[in-house]
Amino acid sequence: MDALTRRKFLVASGMVGAGALAAGATAYTLADILDTAGDGDRPADAGTLVVVTLYGGNDGLNTVVPYADRSYQDARPDIAYDAGEVLRLDDSTGLNPALKGFQRLFTEGRLAVVRGVGYPKPDRSHFRSMDIWQTAEMRPGTTGWLGRWLDTAGGDPRLAVSFEPALPPLLAGATSAGAAVPTNARRGAKGVTGLGLPAAGEPALQARAARCFADLDSIDQMITEVRDAQPTDPDADEGDDPATGTGGRAELGAQLDLVAQCVEAGVATRAFSVSLGGFDTHADEKQLQEILLAQVDKAVTGFVERMAGRPVTVAVYSEFGRRVRANASDGTDHGTASNVFVLGSGVRGGLHGEQPSLTDLDDGDLKYTVDFRDVYAGLLADVLATDPERVLGGWTGKLSLTGS
Repeated sequence: MDALTRRKFLVASGMVGAGALAAGATAYTLADILDTAGDGDRPADAGTLVVVTLYGGNDGLNTVVPYADRSYQDARPDIAYDAGEVLRLDDSTGLNPALKGFQRLFTEGRLAVVRGVGYPKPDRSHFRSMDIWQTAEMRPGTTGWLGRWLDTAGGDPRLAVSFEPALPPLLAGATSAGAAVPTNARRGAKGVTGLGLPAAGEPALQARAARCFADLDSIDQMITEVRDAQPTDPDADEGDDPATGTGGRAELGAQLDLVAQCVEAGVATRAFSVSLGGFDTHADEKQLQEILLAQVDKAVTGFVERMAGRPVTVAVYSEFGRRVRANASDGTDHGTASNVFVLGSGVRGGLHGEQPSLTDLDDGDLKYTVDFRDVYAGLLADVLATDPERVLGGWTGKLSLTGS
């Protein structure tokens, strides 16, 4: 296979994004990340940020439920939750019944629920809206907000790690990019292993892509060996639902387990990216969303408990919410504003942001009450100890959800 065709395959297969390659992205082995443990460059109290992306557009109204608002029941009578079904947070708001762990963390002050999060002139395209969320730019951007943070932090890819099959735009900077350490790579297909072999005379960019694939292949084998060596939990589920929707990974728990191992080892990494897909619920939403949210609840709650007492903050978001009114298929269509969850021992727990009106709508959609860049600014300042204006193009808003 010639070098150009090989590079096209790598990009098209999702192993490495073209923009990330241009920024210098490469794949590192898990051993490379663990090798940074105890290198002395990381302050003992330095915060760690874990970003969880829910691909597909999670229905925010059936996740953080305004159960006491009659307009909610009227707009979606067959898929709405009533007061007896939700996990109550207060006299008007509750959580989806699948989020039992989240409710407990809320009562313990370790979960912040930010309602009405969105951006001006919202876009209902999965890809365009996710691009906006990951780049934090209203115009089409070429760098992610955590990639730009990485540029300011010295550019070592191991400071920002993705446990996903492709490096997300989130971690691609202008002069650097994070490290891709997926939980499993596309291995074993005839001829695929050869993609990692060098080709004589190929340009440097294509050679870098080949090295990425070779690293991914070895990562998969390493992680498989680590998993096989772990004791079996007889009470564990047999596996996550494989649905991944428009993007994202199944096996959220496996991704967060790797993050936990890295944090416990004291690695230099300050930002991690993990994901779960399948949230594009246009039909028969209620049961499917509960299954997916149960996966999120189990994985994230378990991770937060494991990280208790450490300066680790988890942020969970999706590219948009859904429309207020249900469709004819007992599902919901692409909408706008939704919720962001921020979890951890140092979080200012409780409800934040104003619940958008269910009657004062923008063409059938919720009007956002919190700009998502305010949330990012707080995470940059309070968790990653950096100037958010420098990373977010001069943005001056800020919502502090962590710290005293």
